[in-house]
Amino acid sequence: MMFERVLIAEDQESTSISVRKTIEDLKIVASDYVFYCDDAFARIQKAIKTGQPFDLLITDLSFEEDHHVQKIVDGAALIKAAKDEQPGLKVLVFSAEGKSAVIDVLIKDLGIDGYVRKARHDAKELKLALEAIAEGKKYFPAQMKVLMKERNTYDFTSYDTTIIALLAGGVKQKEIPKHLDDQNIKPSGLSSIEKRLNLIREVMSFSTNEQLIAYCKDFKII
Repeated sequence: MMFERVLIAEDQESTSISVRKTIEDLKIVASDYVFYCDDAFARIQKAIKTGQPFDLLITDLSFEEDHHVQKIVDGAALIKAAKDEQPGLKVLVFSAEGKSAVIDVLIKDLGIDGYVRKARHDAKELKLALEAIAEGKKYFPAQMKVLMKERNTYDFTSYDTTIIALLAGGVKQKEIPKHLDDQNIKPSGLSSIEKRLNLIREVMSFSTNEQLIAYCKDFKII
């Protein structure tokens, strides 16, 4: 069953018009749109109070600052506030952001239902996403699905989390062997540690230890 009430939070008018056109093509009549996150949250609250809550929130992640000072400054904060207010609200992110780590956090921490990247054929993707979410499915770009599968299949060992946690705590890589020796953890050689970190970064498509540490912190691995 297609959505009955949809709220669009998008600060670019041309994009907002494009999204509304896609929604109209799917015969969704009751849609509303706002340019600011605070206004979006206020609409969600009002809709709940009037007994006509929105079924779906479509939001960008980045909102340009202007003379209207906002309490909720970006899409991620809006999603969190909206989910706290209405846990069952479906959320589709429509953004130019393409970093997988950012999308990972949106999926794991905020429980979004779909993600469409603004691109050349985004209207077609947007339609597919809306149809999928309406059927109770999740919708993410094909490349994201592959990346998520690869990362979800990697099983962090206690050895992995120990050396990553040491790095996160400020211990230099060349100093890790001593810490492992002190805890009687093997292998403790620097070459073994470097090979292990290289393997994890390769599997998870990270180029630096900093990216790996940030990912492990975001997903509560360490």
